[in-house]
Amino acid sequence: MPRRKHLSTLRDTAPVILPSLLQCDFGNLQREVGLLEDAGVRALHLDVMDGRFVPNLTYGMPIVAALRRLTDLPLDVHLMIEEPEPYIPQFYDAGADVITFHVEAVSDPQPVLNQIHALGAAAGLALNPATPVSAVEPFLDDCDLVLVMSVNAGFGGQSFQPIALEKLQYLRQHAPPSTLLEVDGGVNAQTIADCSHAGAQLMVVGSAIFGHNSYASAVNLLTRTARGDGAN
Repeated sequence: MPRRKHLSTLRDTAPVILPSLLQCDFGNLQREVGLLEDAGVRALHLDVMDGRFVPNLTYGMPIVAALRRLTDLPLDVHLMIEEPEPYIPQFYDAGADVITFHVEAVSDPQPVLNQIHALGAAAGLALNPATPVSAVEPFLDDCDLVLVMSVNAGFGGQSFQPIALEKLQYLRQHAPPSTLLEVDGGVNAQTIADCSHAGAQLMVVGSAIFGHNSYASAVNLLTRTARGDGAN
């Protein structure tokens, strides 16, 4: 079946916490994945950076393939790269279920969205804090997911930019109901409730999980806070 089927599960269980593996211990990747699975996470978020589109360099297809061998969880691959088109089939073959690219990285997102869908993956479109939501609006009908960056793409540990909340609110009102809204950057116990209230369903979290001794406790707290259940 097309890998887009995973989105219906995520949509039905929102809000969903997606650990950003950029901050995990890659020397113990199997252990990290096991701990995250035990914590009840429902998908994993992978940040791919090329050192060109963003001033940082991370990993590529081999890490995606390694994670695919370690887990059946959906892999949400966020491409922060220039000219993503040649690499999309390779990330799909490596095991990506969701492939998200940046509207700022291409002259026309439509062919890239079509390319991802033709493979059978879910297609996401991301925008940086300085990019107006109007840049993605013409393509909403063909987006399975829209990723609103709440920090500038490229590095972890940045402070949350509230402009993301305005974008999420607008998209929730104007995007098709089936389109999942994702937020990434500075999402933690202090900001996640606002993200959820603004319409985000997928919350990408890094240090607020990997900075804690117990991933299960961190994920539980974040999930309850996003749902408005409180911290106790």
